Amino acid sequence: MNAPAFSAPSKLFNEYSRRLSVLLESFDWSPVERLAYDLRDCWQTGRQVFFCGNGGSGGNANHLANDFLYALSKTPGSGLRVHSLSANPSVITCLANDEGYDRIFALQLAVLARKGDVLIAFSGSGNSPNIVKALEEARKIGMTSYAVLGYSGGKSKALADVPIHFAIEDMQISEDAQMIIGHMLMQWLYRQRGEIVRNASR
Repeated sequence: MNAPAFSAPSKLFNEYSRRLSVLLESFDWSPVERLAYDLRDCWQTGRQVFFCGNGGSGGNANHLANDFLYALSKTPGSGLRVHSLSANPSVITCLANDEGYDRIFALQLAVLARKGDVLIAFSGSGNSPNIVKALEEARKIGMTSYAVLGYSGGKSKALADVPIHFAIEDMQISEDAQMIIGHMLMQWLYRQRGEIVRNASR
C-alpha cells in the first residue's frame, strides 16, 4: 500500500492565515485599548508592569518585556519599569523545587509587586495553575490584572480584572495573538514617547 500523500504546505499556510485574519478582524479591541491607556499611565507614573507565561507564552513574555523596557522609547532611562516573571531560570527552578511549580509567578509578585502595578498574564488555555495563582496574588496585592487567553479562557477569564479573550481552539494562533497585541501596544506607546520623555524631564 502506498503511503498517503501529504498536502501541499501552501494549503495549510493559506488556511492558517485565513483563520488568524478572521479572528483579528472580528475582535473587540476595547479591552486592549484599556490596557494601552493603563500602560501609558504606568510609563508616566513609574508603576511597574509584570508579564508571565509558560512555554511559548513565556517566550512572548520575555520578548515583550524587552520591547517595553527599551525599544518603545530608545531613550536611555525612559522605558517602562517592566519585568518578565518567566525570565530568570534560577528563580523559577528554586521556587518550583522548594514551593511547587504552581507558585513560581505568585511568589515573585509577592516580593516585587506593589498595589497599583499591572500584571499581564499570557495563557492559551487559561487554566495553567501558576497563571491562576499569579492572578489571585495580583488581586490580593491590589494590582490591575490583564489576561490574554485562547480557547474558552479557562479559570483565568474570571480571575483577571480585564480578560482579553481570543476564542479559538488553536495554541499557535493563541500565542500569535499575544505577540500581535504586544506589538500593537508597543507601536502605539512609541508614538507617545516625545510627550512622555518631556514630562519625565520636568
